[in-house]
Amino acid sequence: MASLVSLSSPPFLSLKCPPRSISCYSQGRIDFAKNGWGCRRLLVLPAKCSSPGPSGQDADSEAETSTSVSSFSSLSASNLTYKWCAGLGGIGFVETTYLTYLKITNSDAFCPTGGGSCGDILKSDYAVVFGIPLPLIGMVAYGLVAALGLQLTRKNLPFGMSESNGRLILLGSTTSMAAASSYFLYILVTKFSGASCSYCLMSALLSFSLFFITLKEYQLQEIQKVVGLQLCIASLVFVTLNNSYSTSQPVSTSLAELNLPYFTTEITTTSSSFALSLAKHMRSVGAKMYGAFWCSHCVEQKQKFGREAAKLLDYVECFPDGYKKGTTMIKACTDAGIEGFPMWVINGQVLSGEHELSELAQASGFQFNEFSEPT
Repeated sequence: MASLVSLSSPPFLSLKCPPRSISCYSQGRIDFAKNGWGCRRLLVLPAKCSSPGPSGQDADSEAETSTSVSSFSSLSASNLTYKWCAGLGGIGFVETTYLTYLKITNSDAFCPTGGGSCGDILKSDYAVVFGIPLPLIGMVAYGLVAALGLQLTRKNLPFGMSESNGRLILLGSTTSMAAASSYFLYILVTKFSGASCSYCLMSALLSFSLFFITLKEYQLQEIQKVVGLQLCIASLVFVTLNNSYSTSQPVSTSLAELNLPYFTTEITTTSSSFALSLAKHMRSVGAKMYGAFWCSHCVEQKQKFGREAAKLLDYVECFPDGYKKGTTMIKACTDAGIEGFPMWVINGQVLSGEHELSELAQASGFQFNEFSEPT
């Protein structure tokens, strides 16, 4: 009989619950009934499974998930900051490289706003710090910031440096750049009033942007710890720049405040036969003397030649229309790469400053045995 028994009950609903982790409970009832052959029929109603774990474990899991998400968000924000530093630093590096080339070659700067203000400022003594071209210093600074930004993004700092130390160096660099930009904006307003310099303003914008982007990465408590270091760096920058310009006493500072009409200075000495012959010889070989009407050394150089011989020299006046704020040298002087007055160009050789006639004769190939040497 047992073999003839058939079950007419609905299909069974089987539930598989992980042992010791999931419990199953019924929201209905379980009915047992006998069919005609005396066999029991089992009806299983829908059931639900739930996790019996303690609520504390759920809270810990959620806390760990929240912490992981927060850490990931913070890491993404830091990488974005470092990428901005690398990008802006790269732009500044390109700009200062171009200005360094112009400064070293003494070339005219292309000024987007028109006029010659960009070139005037670049050629002024404020574009040099202790004999080092200012654009070259900026090129090194922007290059350092760009390199640090790339290395921090890749988490591959040199010399085994930690990320916190890399961030601190980045903050110190951008702080010094922002302080220097503030100083030069003050110089631009006070010493070059009315002048426009697109490169100066662009560099200042990049420096301030890098500073605030880097500072944003620090929390309030961290800023309180490094604010003393930032103040020391900014003070050191101000003192260094101030000492550089106060000791050198830039000529352009005094000239920027003057409005000099062109004038001539009378040569009072009499030319010797040697000076006359030397002047004729130097003119024949194409020797040129570059000078400015207000330059006392230029006048002294002409006095050594004497009145008659000075008129025979191929002299180039770099400011024939006088000097006032914004005035630039004529193209002939600019092309010659004037570094100071007077300046001689003899047979391709550049001689700066005032020289004795015997030195000029030797440089020009003048034969001493044909004429008596000057005393």
